[in-house]
Amino acid sequence: MLERRHFRQFPGVAALAILCAAGSAHARDSVGGPSALPVVLDQKQAARRLVVNFIPEYPPVAKINYLQGQVQLKLTIDDSGRVTAAHAVQGNALFAAAALKAVRDWVYRPLTTPRGAQGFVAFVRMKFSLTSGPADLTPQRAERDFDRQIKPPVATPPPQDAQSGDLIHLRLLVNDQGKVVDVEMPSSDPSQTQVSPEALRGWTFRPAHWGNLPIASYVDVSAPLGTRAIARAGSVFGAR
Repeated sequence: MLERRHFRQFPGVAALAILCAAGSAHARDSVGGPSALPVVLDQKQAARRLVVNFIPEYPPVAKINYLQGQVQLKLTIDDSGRVTAAHAVQGNALFAAAALKAVRDWVYRPLTTPRGAQGFVAFVRMKFSLTSGPADLTPQRAERDFDRQIKPPVATPPPQDAQSGDLIHLRLLVNDQGKVVDVEMPSSDPSQTQVSPEALRGWTFRPAHWGNLPIASYVDVSAPLGTRAIARAGSVFGAR
């Protein structure tokens, strides 16, 4: 049975649609067994396996500023059906932070194999949309106007003794409490295997602000290579 928690309705809020985007591989309900690569479910297959689904709240700051948009997430589901990892592939920071907060408690029905239950990867697309707004205000203009009012987050420079060759460039999603909730790794950089996202989640920043209100935002940083080095750099990069 599908359980849903709907966000509170506000004037002008139409709906928040959740779609499972098509994956690069297909899987039947019963698969032959575990393989080296994770199974990626397509749109209909992932939707059928969703058991518990919490709908994210439309961020109040986004609603006030008539912001709209889509967020695409990559979810990793374990053999118990729980979401063990979630990454925002694309989308406005406000919507991405709200979406990631909601999906952490989603539950899926795992795949069935001769060796037992098996997890999978699913791509989920969420659409944040409004029913009405100023007639001359397009989504693109609303976002541009909003961006001009933002005070960016505070992050200190890299350590003085860090050389450019010893750094890896990352994009972090920082929520309105200054906590790192998502990490974008450079896919073309082989050194990314030395970086642990969990080490970065201990960092804290002074979050971005819209007026006096803290908001979620993306932060680009250069971090020293290696899990231990990144963990140590938390106190250097994280501006409280």
